[in-house]
Amino acid sequence: MNDITSPELKERQHNGTAPVIIDVRETWENEESHISGSRNIPLGELPGKLDELEDLKHQEIVVHCKSGGRSASAKAFLVQHGFDHVRNLLGGMQGYQQA
Repeated sequence: MNDITSPELKERQHNGTAPVIIDVRETWENEESHISGSRNIPLGELPGKLDELEDLKHQEIVVHCKSGGRSASAKAFLVQHGFDHVRNLLGGMQGYQQA
């Protein structure tokens, strides 16, 4: 599935059609700034949280981090584990804040 841009995500949030958003940054980063409605699961904790995410396997999920690197890894990991609608937020939180 194609990745998503910050303007597209913001438009979908505004229209009430936002996907599930998972922030894979560390907890302290999420506490400094976060996307409204997002769920914080640091990348290192993602493998241990798969069971909790099972009901999201066929829903659209957007993963994000600070700039896009960790979330690209998270996307690949989730896809490997059967999640079929995962998108990376291009530019991460930095891009989102500038959009």
